[in-house]
This record gives sequence, structure tokens and C-alpha cells, in this order.
Amino acid sequence: MTHIDHHPPGNFCWIELATTDQKAAKSFYSSLFGWDPQDSPMGPDAFYTMFKLEGRDAAAGYTLRADQRAQGVPPHWMIYIAVNNADESVRKAEQLGGTAVCPAFDVREFGRMAVFQDPTGAHFCIWQPKLNQGIGIGHVPNTLCWADLSTPDPKRAGDFYSGLFSWHLMKDEKDSSGYLHIKNGEHFIGGIPPAAHRPPGVPPHWLPYFSAADVDATAARAKQMGAKICLAPLTMEGVGRMAVIADPQGAVFAIFKSAR
Repeated sequence: MTHIDHHPPGNFCWIELATTDQKAAKSFYSSLFGWDPQDSPMGPDAFYTMFKLEGRDAAAGYTLRADQRAQGVPPHWMIYIAVNNADESVRKAEQLGGTAVCPAFDVREFGRMAVFQDPTGAHFCIWQPKLNQGIGIGHVPNTLCWADLSTPDPKRAGDFYSGLFSWHLMKDEKDSSGYLHIKNGEHFIGGIPPAAHRPPGVPPHWLPYFSAADVDATAARAKQMGAKICLAPLTMEGVGRMAVIADPQGAVFAIFKSAR
């Protein structure tokens, strides 16, 4: 099913780019993923870009505000997680050791959200849908398909997210790396790599994965357009092929094609 009309609580439901050059980012992602950017006013001299695929919302983007830049916030992709009640989730997250960077607030009539930092330092958002359910297309190339949490303390982070979203964290018995798979309900949605695999000096973060019809061709095209290849295309036996890319402004994402 490629069209998505509802995201179960605990699923990744939205993906949003914060960038320093919105015009350049629109050009890059339109060319790389075939997204159709549509701008909506967002206050004086500011626009929110909806990236459409097959006429449905696939992602979004905006320009980092002056206060975010002053705090040293770099260009990044932000993950949103669906909840039934944003205010309840804020209370629960704080009880579990998280920090509400931005307590729950309404996004017009579209939904209610909050911005968090988990106890190990990674940022994410929650989304209580009203008129906007979130991403409207999936399971096809150029859509969000997975997310990994890069954290120095997988145990503490895992306890936090499991407590907040009722996620089950599972190891694959055939995989000796220690990678934790995140299962929400009946579906695997992401993972937590072992802390030993983290690049030195990189802050804790969520890394989104977009599905690709051809990982090598997509990585090569991204590089031609000024992106940096952080991890060259590699095959994980029995899992699939992937690469990690920093767009020309520095926002990092992964691309993936399943072996199955």
C-alpha cells in the first residue's frame, strides 16, 4: 500500500528538513528524489515547503530561524513520531527523563506537537494529528522507510523510548553486532546501532532513511550535485544496500534498498 492515510501511535509520521538555503535544498531534493516542492507562507519572509510525491506529502522543509542559528543548530532532518495526545506525551517524556525543548503547541488546525531531547541528547518531535495525519505516501522509492538512533547510551535511550511509545527493542540472534531493532506494534520501523559504531564527535541524533530504487546511482547523483558521501554504498548481507549522504547544506540522511 503506497498511500498512507493514518499513522499508528509510535510510528514515524513526518520528516522535516531545517536548512540554511531553502531554495538550494528544494532544487537538490527535487532533482534527487523527484519531489515536487510547494511553498506556503509561514510568517514574514518565511515559507514552509511541502515536498510532494505522486501528489501526496512525502516530507517538508524550512529555513533555520535566526535564533536556531545563533544556538549553533546545524542543517538537519527532524523525525516526528505519532501520538494520541501530545500533552500527555510531554508529561510522560519528562517523567522518563526527557526534556521538552518546546512544550506542546497547536500548529493551526493541522495538529499539535512538541519538540524533545531524549535523556541521551537526541532531538525528535511528536505529532498529534488533527487535519494533517503526516506523510501520505510510503513503501515506494524516495519515501521515508526507516530511522536509526545514534546514541552513546542505547540502554538508557531504549528504556526512554520504550516507556514513551511502548516500542519493543529486539536483537537479531543471527546478528552479532548488537544492533537493536525497534518494533512498534507488529512492524519494525527503525533501530539503535551499537554505541561502538558511532562516529567520534558526532552529537546524538536520529538518522532518517529514504528508500532508493538504486543506491549507487542515487549516491552518485547526489555527489554530482554537491552532496558529501559520508558512507559509500555498502551491502549488508541479507538486509540490503545503503549509503549515508550529507546534502550540500550539511543535513545528513541515508538511502536504502532492501535485499528482500
